[in-house]
Amino acid sequence: LLYERHGEPPAVVQLKDLEVAELGDSDVHVKMLAAPINPADINMIQGTYATLPPLPAVGGNEGVGEVLEVGRRVTALKPGDRVIPAVNGLGTWRTRGVFPQETLLKVPSDIPVPCAATLSVNPCTAFRMLADFESLAPGDSVIQNAANSGVGQAVIQIAKASGIKTINVVRDRADLPKLVERLMALGADHVVTEEMLRKPEMKDIFKSIPKPRLALNCVGGKSTTEMLRHLQPKGTMVTYGGMAKQPVMVPVSAFIFRDVRLRGFWMSQWRKDHAQDRDSVTSMMDALFQLIRRGQLSAPACTQVPLQDYKAALENSMKPFTSSKQILLL
Repeated sequence: LLYERHGEPPAVVQLKDLEVAELGDSDVHVKMLAAPINPADINMIQGTYATLPPLPAVGGNEGVGEVLEVGRRVTALKPGDRVIPAVNGLGTWRTRGVFPQETLLKVPSDIPVPCAATLSVNPCTAFRMLADFESLAPGDSVIQNAANSGVGQAVIQIAKASGIKTINVVRDRADLPKLVERLMALGADHVVTEEMLRKPEMKDIFKSIPKPRLALNCVGGKSTTEMLRHLQPKGTMVTYGGMAKQPVMVPVSAFIFRDVRLRGFWMSQWRKDHAQDRDSVTSMMDALFQLIRRGQLSAPACTQVPLQDYKAALENSMKPFTSSKQILLL
């Protein structure tokens, strides 16, 4: 799936037949199996993302494929292995591709395809944010908005497996009871709407669990300001998205009297910073594989769509209140 100029998908995206590149000594020929549509993929096509590949570009930053053939210098991978991207901007919305070996990570074959296809962005983001900003212990709590997003669903499950309580903020909607039920089934401790953040009921929540030391913000605007009220003194709020397209507004009192910290996180930057640090990447991936094997981390709610129906998949991925990730079957 190619775009030759920036603009609104699906209008600027087209399905094209291209020749597969020649296999170099350090390259790997991959047959792609499945690739999701993430918000960052849409932003790249629109030309609004922080890093943009040169045009024309193949869409997709995430997915899973099977190795067909390897160059003669490739030792870490062999035909039949499953792989996912180790870098951003690989262009995964394709049936086949030839990629340098260092841009790929091997995935054990017992990891289900939907889990592997959606592993390198959202669960990794959730894992790092829970690990890198506050040293959380069992019984501590975390508050997050956009709790029904891919990252939100991963945060709920990874936190649950570590004994950390989650307070999950979602937008009010027609099918709210259904969404609450789904998030509770994943392991959410509390699910509240943005409007409830201001209400006295929040005090009841904090009778049974401590105030959060960590807040995860993917929205911005009012939702974030309200969420910040419930953070412990010296707590940290990490912003990793801005779905409301509004700035983060913080009362001066939160800084002076509660000394809250505001941080940002971008998984692509973490990958760049740790490109030479194979151990930290391996230990993160191994931890995620273990959670998947134990049934403690599942793929986000997905709708699987054949590649030729890409237009409908792109349109559906951009609709408001979507709780199901579109996955292209390649």
